[in-house]
Amino acid sequence: DCEISLLPRTHGSALFTRGETQSLAVTTLGTKIDEQKIEGLDGSFWKSYMLHYNFPSFCVGEVRFPRGPGRREIGHGRLAEKALEYIIPDEEEFPYTIRIVSDILESNGSSSMATVCAGSLSLMDAGVPVKKQTAGIAMGLIKDEENFIVLSDILGDEDHLGDMDFKVAGSKDGFTAVQMDIKVAGISIEIMKKAIAQAREGLNQILEVMNAVIDKPKPDISPYAPKIIIFKIDPADIGIVIGPGGKTIREIQDKTDSTISIEDDGTVFISAVDSKNGEEAKRMVDIIVAVPEVGKIYEGTVKRITPFGAFVEIMPGKEGLLHISEIENRRIARVEDVLKLGQNVQVKVKKIDQMGKVDLTRKQLLKSSYDRNSRHKY
Repeated sequence: DCEISLLPRTHGSALFTRGETQSLAVTTLGTKIDEQKIEGLDGSFWKSYMLHYNFPSFCVGEVRFPRGPGRREIGHGRLAEKALEYIIPDEEEFPYTIRIVSDILESNGSSSMATVCAGSLSLMDAGVPVKKQTAGIAMGLIKDEENFIVLSDILGDEDHLGDMDFKVAGSKDGFTAVQMDIKVAGISIEIMKKAIAQAREGLNQILEVMNAVIDKPKPDISPYAPKIIIFKIDPADIGIVIGPGGKTIREIQDKTDSTISIEDDGTVFISAVDSKNGEEAKRMVDIIVAVPEVGKIYEGTVKRITPFGAFVEIMPGKEGLLHISEIENRRIARVEDVLKLGQNVQVKVKKIDQMGKVDLTRKQLLKSSYDRNSRHKY
């Protein structure tokens, strides 16, 4: 039995029940800062996809003190994670951190394979563009000196008393993960062929049931999941966006209720639950890193006044010189006769030299205005 979307506030959820084994899987979509850092003997790296498997004592009718992950949680979780890893989209296609949590509510059989089924369903429910639906099944073996029987979808007793526990996960096109435990000295090629054939048949039946519930990912992610915007800036502008001590980037995040992370190559990740907030954050970043264009008109603010002109901020952190000769169409003795500190003034970029210094003009705009008025008058 399969059910999806049973938890309304999660990004994706699914309940998979097979016999007396039941898995509740929840998929959560995060951002770049939610990736898991793995520190190993070969160095450290970051994981953007992870699966956690929980096996509480009540699922087998026991009562024990809850502790940290044991061998079962780590081993079964790693197997299920590996089984679904092949259908997870590339980060370029789907730039989210994906976390699946499987809680086993009842267990009398292969809960790791139930986790694979529930995890695949929850990914599609979350709108993750997975490549294929994936399921799992556990095969067993009863063997004596001459005869053998391969069992499909084994129960707990069959696992305990049998000679093999062969877990197989995969899609309609092939297998994605296998694991085998045996209690005999070895198995023959004949047994292996039969086990694989029965596993293939069993997976097809399970996939048919799962596809009847949902056969492709939902077109949109949950409204409660963050919306991610990705774009690039010049790596030289990273410091400007971050600001001294992170002041600038924190102000953007606070004003737009968003999260911003920047890679060393200039790739910017903006995430926000409300897509409008994300777009506003991107607009604010674009303004900061924008480059003045010759001939373009800007609404600026007078920041400094000197005897030879005024420095006007035309973009956040970008100023240009409005020379005293470019302020009015007539000759003026003092800049202060026309402009004041903090005054908003419309200017036009006249020139940008090789050093990036910006020369502004105001009188060209006044001349254009005078000409238009004159034409209108006559």
